[in-house]
Amino acid sequence: MKKLAAALCVACLACCATAARADVKLPPVISDHMVLQRDAAAPLWGSATPGEQVSVSIAGQTKTATADAQGQWKVTLDPLKVSTEGLTLVVKGKNTITIRDVLVGEVWLGSGQSNMDMHVPSYTNNDAVLAQAAAGTYPKLRLLHKGRAGWEEAIPTNNFNFSALLFAFGFRLQQKLDVPVGIMVGAVGGTPSGYWLTEDMLHSDAACQAQAAEFAKTYDLAAAMKKYEQDLVAWKVADAKAKQEKKRGPRGPTKPTKAGESAGRIGGLYLAHVQPYAPYAIRGVLWDQGESGTAITGVDQFNVMGALIAGWRKAFAQDFPFLYVQKTSGGGTAWDLDDPVTKNASKFSPLPAQVPGDNFGSYRELHIKIQQHPKTAMVISTDLGSGTHPTNKAGYGERAVRVAQGFVYGQNVEYSGPLYAAHKIEGSKVTIKFTHVGQGLAARHSDKLQGFMLAGADKKFHWADAVIKGDTVLVSCAAVPQPVAVRYAWSSNAPWANLFNKDGLPAQTFRTDDWK
Repeated sequence: MKKLAAALCVACLACCATAARADVKLPPVISDHMVLQRDAAAPLWGSATPGEQVSVSIAGQTKTATADAQGQWKVTLDPLKVSTEGLTLVVKGKNTITIRDVLVGEVWLGSGQSNMDMHVPSYTNNDAVLAQAAAGTYPKLRLLHKGRAGWEEAIPTNNFNFSALLFAFGFRLQQKLDVPVGIMVGAVGGTPSGYWLTEDMLHSDAACQAQAAEFAKTYDLAAAMKKYEQDLVAWKVADAKAKQEKKRGPRGPTKPTKAGESAGRIGGLYLAHVQPYAPYAIRGVLWDQGESGTAITGVDQFNVMGALIAGWRKAFAQDFPFLYVQKTSGGGTAWDLDDPVTKNASKFSPLPAQVPGDNFGSYRELHIKIQQHPKTAMVISTDLGSGTHPTNKAGYGERAVRVAQGFVYGQNVEYSGPLYAAHKIEGSKVTIKFTHVGQGLAARHSDKLQGFMLAGADKKFHWADAVIKGDTVLVSCAAVPQPVAVRYAWSSNAPWANLFNKDGLPAQTFRTDDWK
């Protein structure tokens, strides 16, 4: 009996020892087929038994770390040069993990809502270029999708299960750079930007807090709540009717919140789909979101995106470039309507009889403004086709690569259409100066440059005559002898605006006034 008890005691102690011993574990971002960012210090991390020594070895270098009291450890590899031959990464603690087929090249993170999240098959019926590309095998391209166990090779099965936009971007980027490229995605359809940054990122951002405070001065929460309750009653009736008719019911109203707050979970999507990647070394971010706004009361997309960009850079401890796709998509004509990149653009049209109303260009203007944040560039999409989910994802990916080439990699590639820089009023004429004139300014599809409008002190806009003078545009209007403000392409859709640079990229919406 005593021997049995002793044996049980020994067995129990052995079990306890086994339970106390925790094998070294790695996150999905560290796996076979991974791509490490070239020429950058590369953090790698995982878990182990508290106090356990962990070593990480690759390409002749070894880094060591000790797991902290929570069992977390991290090492940082010295910068590595491009490697197209699969390297072996060995992580050793009480156990050994061997990561095979590791490449070194460029790493990009894609995020946002449905236009980043939706997979290749959602678009192949209308995008032959994307369909053909996704059917190929690319040894130097690697994919990491949210919820997957680790990096995957770019073979047809994996390509078709990946983000259509990010695949189109990564596939072309790899071809252009001729180095390994790793693309990883964390995106969810129908989501506002406010769910993609943390509470701390929002509350520590001075611009967001200032805008919320200013909005609160005139915001009547009680009135908003009363309207919400009325809308809720109406919605319940409509939803019940839809169910009886076996139809999809309308979307319910959103409960109002205090200024600077959200009815949803601020940061929830960041924590689920972006934080698991941090602080992996990346070259940059490609973002496609905007249709769903911010979902933060009183704080606009420009300021939320500023807080998000700064917050992500802090979380990754990297001052990476941030590229974003312009919203709203489409609405303008293209330099070449036969080009596969711009084939879905709107056809050029005459000016409408009436000048568009004051608010038509506001959201487009706000989104263009986001590129004023440091190391941020916009992927122009006015000439890429309209719709909530534009079908030409190959074209969008190609345009994003063009921006990366010129803005990130410093290649001699013009990546933006003309952007308003300054203006000067002299008598009845206004001279407008632009940046990104590229090879020069040009009117397209007509000998007449159109899309400009002028207003005097009465704030009434009229279509204006416009002439290109070198790298400037001279604007005048007989109906406005004393101009005060000028606008261009001020509308949600402006296929009649035809200023481009000779590099084939369209000028962007702007105004010189701040009239409401």
